[in-house]
This record gives sequence, structure tokens and C-alpha cells, in this order.
Amino acid sequence: MIEEKKELEELAYDEGVDLFGVCDLSILDDVKTMPPGLFDRYSRGISIGIDLGRGIFQNLPESRPIYARYYQLINQKIDEISFKLYKEIERRGYKAMPIPASHMLKDTEFRSFMPHKSIARASGVGWIGKSLLLVTEEYGSRVRLASILTDMELETGEPMKNRCGACKKCIENCIADALKENQFEEYPSSRKKSLDVEKCASKLREFDNDEDIGEMVCGICIKECPFSKI
Repeated sequence: MIEEKKELEELAYDEGVDLFGVCDLSILDDVKTMPPGLFDRYSRGISIGIDLGRGIFQNLPESRPIYARYYQLINQKIDEISFKLYKEIERRGYKAMPIPASHMLKDTEFRSFMPHKSIARASGVGWIGKSLLLVTEEYGSRVRLASILTDMELETGEPMKNRCGACKKCIENCIADALKENQFEEYPSSRKKSLDVEKCASKLREFDNDEDIGEMVCGICIKECPFSKI
């Protein structure tokens, strides 16, 4: 399986990803999915990520319409890559399911099918920051993520613990005043302890309704994260 993981990883990088990791799904049995039990048929989660780069965020908030456009394009690109990996895994005789990038589901308090950041953190490609975004050593929180679930027994990475330390820049600069100071090693015990979801969502709705932006994106906490190196 070491060789097969290497081949999948090479395929993913050839297609344009910047991050690749594999986790053991059994350590994520407390993660909520839609539909429930999404992990039940699979033992591994593959995380892939694409870095949006520094330039898109440097001129925020004025450049938010530009960010929104590339947010859409990168989501589409990473979904295409995850579909190719999924098809390659099936071609090899294993079960798999691609989970698309951000897609908010109704009646879920702004949640998607599953948190891609959970797969990524458990794979060892990054940690959950105080912004509740995935933070990576190489790209900060500038990455878009997608996941592939599979029963291929690939070698797994080691989960990462929070490395934000005393930094509070994302909290101090949140334009919605939605982030809260909350120390945790892996995940906050409750999302509400770190984020006022409605405050954040209300601001994102403003941007979604703005004809120049047209997407629920903000980007300030990404820009302010020291690991983003902006």
C-alpha cells in the first residue's frame, strides 16, 4: 500500500494539488456527517488541498471580489481532481467516494457534508486554528480542501495539535466580531465556544448579496494569520 499511496499522491500533485494526506477514519468517529454514517463503509480519508496564494489576500478587503472569483474556480478545480482520484481508486478495485469542496447544506447551521479540515488535520497536513480553519505550516489557512473516502488501506499520517499558541490575530481582526478566545489542542469541545456562527453568517450573507462579490467569502482571518505569511 506504500507504493499505491505514492502513486495516488503523484497523480494528485501532477493534477495541481499543493497538499496531500491520508488519515485513519476510525479516529474521527465523533465527527458529524451528512448523511449520518458517511464514514461507515470506509477506513481511510484522503485530504487534498490547493493554495490560493498570497496575492489574492494582500489587498483585502478591497480585493474581495477577486478572492470570491478564485474561490469558485479553485473549488471547481479541486473537485475535478478529487473525482479523478476517486475514479483511479475504483479502477484499482477499491471502494471510494469523493466529497466536494464547500457546499453549505440547509438546516445544518452552515455545515457541509463533512468537515474537510477534520480529514486534513487527522492526516497531519495542518491543525485547527483559533479561526476554526485548517492552518498549515506551508500556506497558513490559504488552502481550499476536498476529501476522498476509501477502503484502500493506505499508510496514514499523524494528527496535528493546535500550534497557534498565544496568537490572537484572527480573533482581534475579525470584522464580524464572531471569533472568541478559546484554547484547545485538537478541536474545541463546542464550535460555539470559538465562533458565533450567526454573526459570521450574517456578514457572509452581506457579501453573498453584493453583486460585485456574490459569494459567502470574507478572508480577513486568513489574511491576518501569521502562518499565511501575507
